Amino acid sequence: MTVSTSSAFHHSPLSDDVEPIIQKATRALLEKQHQDGHWVFELEADATIPAEYILLKHYLGEPEDLEIEAKIGRYLRRIQGEHGGWPLFYGGVLDLSATVKAYFALKMIGDSLDAPHMLKARNEILARGGAMRANVFTRIQLALFGAMSWEHVPQMPVELMLMPEWFPVHINKMAYWARTVLVPLLVLQALKPVARNPRGILVDELFVPDVLPTLQESGDPIWRRFFSALDKVLHKVEPYWPKNMRAKAIHSCVHFVTERLNGEDGLGAIYPAIANSVMMYDALGYPESHPERAIARRAVEKLMVLDGTEDQDDKEVYCQPCLSPIWDTALLAHAMLEVGGDEAEKSAISALSWLKPQQILDVKGDWAWRRPDVRPGGWAFQYRNDYYPDVDDTAVVTMAMDRAAKLSDVSDDFEESKARAMEWTIGMQSDNGGWGAFDANNSYNYLNNIPFADHGALLDPPTVDVSARCVSMMAQAGISIADPKMKAAVDYLLKEQEEDGSWFGRWGVNYIYGTWSALCALNVAALPYDHLAIRKAVAWLKAIQNKDGGWGENCDSYALDYSGYEPMNSTASQTAWALLGLMAVGEANSEAVTKGINWLAQNQDEEGLWKEDYYSGGGFPRVFYLRYHGYSKYFPLWALARYRNLKKANQPIVHYGM
Repeated sequence: MTVSTSSAFHHSPLSDDVEPIIQKATRALLEKQHQDGHWVFELEADATIPAEYILLKHYLGEPEDLEIEAKIGRYLRRIQGEHGGWPLFYGGVLDLSATVKAYFALKMIGDSLDAPHMLKARNEILARGGAMRANVFTRIQLALFGAMSWEHVPQMPVELMLMPEWFPVHINKMAYWARTVLVPLLVLQALKPVARNPRGILVDELFVPDVLPTLQESGDPIWRRFFSALDKVLHKVEPYWPKNMRAKAIHSCVHFVTERLNGEDGLGAIYPAIANSVMMYDALGYPESHPERAIARRAVEKLMVLDGTEDQDDKEVYCQPCLSPIWDTALLAHAMLEVGGDEAEKSAISALSWLKPQQILDVKGDWAWRRPDVRPGGWAFQYRNDYYPDVDDTAVVTMAMDRAAKLSDVSDDFEESKARAMEWTIGMQSDNGGWGAFDANNSYNYLNNIPFADHGALLDPPTVDVSARCVSMMAQAGISIADPKMKAAVDYLLKEQEEDGSWFGRWGVNYIYGTWSALCALNVAALPYDHLAIRKAVAWLKAIQNKDGGWGENCDSYALDYSGYEPMNSTASQTAWALLGLMAVGEANSEAVTKGINWLAQNQDEEGLWKEDYYSGGGFPRVFYLRYHGYSKYFPLWALARYRNLKKANQPIVHYGM
């Protein structure tokens, strides 16, 4: 474990002024902690989820709720871009699929086709080839409403559920999110139900005559041609599948969904899978009162953000893609431990005490397909998701528990939890030394070439950010680089470094996130600060710092033709990540860090926190992004407290894994 001391700073105009900033932010965040000890902040995606919520209600023919519809309509209109469509993230370019869904939802709500915002959106959709050029999941939505033929949707026969494990296209070879979304969708594609759609709303005006779906362009040309030819064959033979085989396959899908129903947190605890499970049960004739359908439907409502009281006409409503309580709580526990002092440490212990019973110790989830001999021991991202714990959350919780145990008299309380978490996490290491988020060795790259996977997000391969957290956890627990698993992991991180010195960030935007993660891991793994990889990363972070002292990075950095960092406005979360990364490797005295700290100090709001509209979370690169409302609140506090701690003369500071 690396230990460093910090002498007086030469470039710090803040001096003692940083303490009031820390205390103001700490008080604001303590007020947001729930009585049971946990935190949870809003998790916002793009227009597609709230639009799909509107369409789901009309698909099911549920009683009208004009008030909710009006509030969702206000939300959708507000986030429409100046270009006339809807982007995937704040300030982004028009995304055709998001725009088609948002337009459909607003028309369903009752917006006039002659309204300027509808006319502008429609013109932009038609200029891009119309709704037929939208992605696969949007075309499925349209097919479910009878607005498009299923012939224009790639075939994924429900009989896929009966294939042996050696078969190239197998459900277990897909990522958890693809698995949970796809299985109920297989039933819908087999049964081809039509939405009740009581208002009879369709979007015929969004189609351009004779325009067909665009063929997938990315991926391996040979695999693309193979799967494209196979899709044509499947379309022709689809009506001739033996009925008994189809019935058996549908039964297998229902069993899969029902076994993983996950209470009111829903299938996979993510909106698309939950909504598909509701529609699956409906298509199979389950009445609204049926326990399984009813609980799946309630899970959808748990994702709603209801802003304001019933009589406020200007309030908005939107639907979140999922909830993030474990993640928010674990990260805030780290921030409070960094702040220190009786009140902050007490709040951290309360948070960790809430987290402790959330550990999944008795369910072997889908991850066990690859790791059958590993005992459960992880944490999920959401309130509950027993079949799908994730490595990232588990490593972050474990490090917080380890740190809390060193600072208090509660060490015995977390020992068993830490041991089980370490066992599970290390057991999930992939063969290349890295870790994926939910599965080991989920690198069947050819699957991203199937026509159904035009989003390119069917897999969960090892990534730098998740792997860095695992390295940090192991090193913080005292595992040295002499250990074969640790050496393989560190070698993986070093191998994945980009030429410019940065690292790709899969789950956060993007190279700033990945570089922060990697630097923290390499530091606690005891690589010297003059190691070439560390110096290159430090140089890159300093080179991309904005003139105002902050850092920022756009979601466009996930582009396939990315050719290097492009300047973006400073954000609180990304500034904090850059600062934490630099301070982890001996740069706390640098001018870059001082300027970054000043940026955070100058941008604290009246509440004591920070706000940002930009998205800094990665759902699926190039397809789906996330705005973690908590990131801009607790990461800056964490960075400021780390700066203050390192600033104390002659006080050795242990560099923890984050």
